[in-house]
Amino acid sequence: MPSKNILLLKPIEGLGHEGEEVKVKAGYARNYLLPRKLAIPMTSANRNQLEALQKARDVRLGKELSEAEERAAQIVKAHIAIPVKTGPGGKLFGSVSSMDLQKRLAEDGIDIERKHIHLYNPVKSLGKHTTRIKLHTDVAVDMEFEVVSENPIEEEES
Repeated sequence: MPSKNILLLKPIEGLGHEGEEVKVKAGYARNYLLPRKLAIPMTSANRNQLEALQKARDVRLGKELSEAEERAAQIVKAHIAIPVKTGPGGKLFGSVSSMDLQKRLAEDGIDIERKHIHLYNPVKSLGKHTTRIKLHTDVAVDMEFEVVSENPIEEEES
């Protein structure tokens, strides 16, 4: 298969950051990256852009790191309680997902993407639980949250 060296203009997950020279299949470059202006062919004229793109990347990465650290500080300070519907004996209907955590954090003014929330196991019980939130490659925080019943817990009938 023929391959082609290209210069990335924007970061592409799984491929690289802007300003990087990468080798990809010719069809991927021709049909996807080049038409969407995500990359340009690597030529001697385009090598001059490399330095400017790398400076822009360094600035962006520094900004993303500082924003991630600020959000991590907010998350550590936040006390999250997620009310859920329960049945007899405090048994949950369904489970608490990363989407529920994301919505609850957004209510507190902390906006993060759902893909950054890593639940260890599905949360199917009341009480305190822990999850990892990875905000950046260098910033990850363990967040504790509590699952509480929104209705009074009824005793199970035997």
